[in-house]
Amino acid sequence: MRLLWLTLADPCPPTNGQLIYSRGLIASAVREGARLDVIGLARGERVTGPKDEPGLHWSLHPRVVHPLPRKIVSPLPEVALYAWSEQAGAALDGALLRHDWDAIVFDSISGGWALDPVLRHCRLSRQPPALIHLAHNHETTVARRIAEAATGLRRAYRALDAAKVGWLERRLVRVSKLVTSNTPEDAENFETMKCAQVLFLPPGYDGPRIERRTIDRSVPRRAVLVGSYDWPPKRISLEKFLDASALRLASAAVDLQIVGTAEPAYIDALRQRYPGVTFTGPVDDVRPFMAAARVALVPDLLGGFKLKGLDYVFNRLPICAMRAALPGMPLVDGSSVCLSDSHEAMTDGVLALIDEFATLNAYQERAWTACVDTFDWSRIGRRLVDAIGKVAEPCRHQPKRRSYHLEKSEGC
Repeated sequence: MRLLWLTLADPCPPTNGQLIYSRGLIASAVREGARLDVIGLARGERVTGPKDEPGLHWSLHPRVVHPLPRKIVSPLPEVALYAWSEQAGAALDGALLRHDWDAIVFDSISGGWALDPVLRHCRLSRQPPALIHLAHNHETTVARRIAEAATGLRRAYRALDAAKVGWLERRLVRVSKLVTSNTPEDAENFETMKCAQVLFLPPGYDGPRIERRTIDRSVPRRAVLVGSYDWPPKRISLEKFLDASALRLASAAVDLQIVGTAEPAYIDALRQRYPGVTFTGPVDDVRPFMAAARVALVPDLLGGFKLKGLDYVFNRLPICAMRAALPGMPLVDGSSVCLSDSHEAMTDGVLALIDEFATLNAYQERAWTACVDTFDWSRIGRRLVDAIGKVAEPCRHQPKRRSYHLEKSEGC
């Protein structure tokens, strides 16, 4: 099966959840026998891009920074315009000429910049490929939340962008033969959008697994939050949690450590605003920081799968999280995780658990048992490739349709 795969960027190094999910899906699809040509952004931090290998060809281009006026007048939302450039368009045009693709995969809404040329290709193709949308979030919900949190003129801009996101997401869902979602809640949202087929496709986990760990008084009285903070919803959640927790945890002699990447200026501003909190910035290895904490935190206010939840579970860290923050994980409140409805209540949970060693160890053991056989990339890749094969097969054998009919519908 030959797939043209439109992703955001070279997923290595996988510094955030989107890149981790894309990397896992690409690698597992190749292992299951699919042949992928991937178009996306080059990563500035890499000296050289990834090398081609059997079944996997990369076509990466540098990012072009679009000025604000261009963003405003573009019909594309910012999340899709981010990955577009003339070079990207040329790479897509060349790819559409080279092969009869079995399917074209939009790996997140970031690939939506290519939708119109892909639909033109479908209209002209004797055997049009199946279109596949791999959703990383229900993006309309995310964009609306970002707009609601903005103020002043930025709120107006974000509201306009949210409308564009909704328009593009509806189009992607409507024309796709298959939509995947990494949480059950998002899958339900897509099923209401006149979607042909929705597949629940959680991420896998291929990181280190700590077979045994005991939390006792030798472990610092510390709560840790691991992640990346370049995405506005992540920053909003982080700051709201810090407002509710920083002083209370410091007063109770509980260290609070924030580990992960963000712009240096943003981290410096947080250090000034919350002087009692430790902000590490980017680190080479997060495992020592997880090993030196009693509790892990997930303060996110939005749904969408949180890959740091898997890092916590397989490094045997008990989790305190917002109730909506860990969709798709088989954890039970009060048994294998502590869930809360507010950041204030989440802080209460941390304070109640921090010295309860029996409870902490029971939580991490039950979470491990619940997740150990669930998040396997090989199984997930097989499900994806099988599902694409089923929807691509009818497209390969359908007769060429007359152009006047095609113009009435965007779908392939």
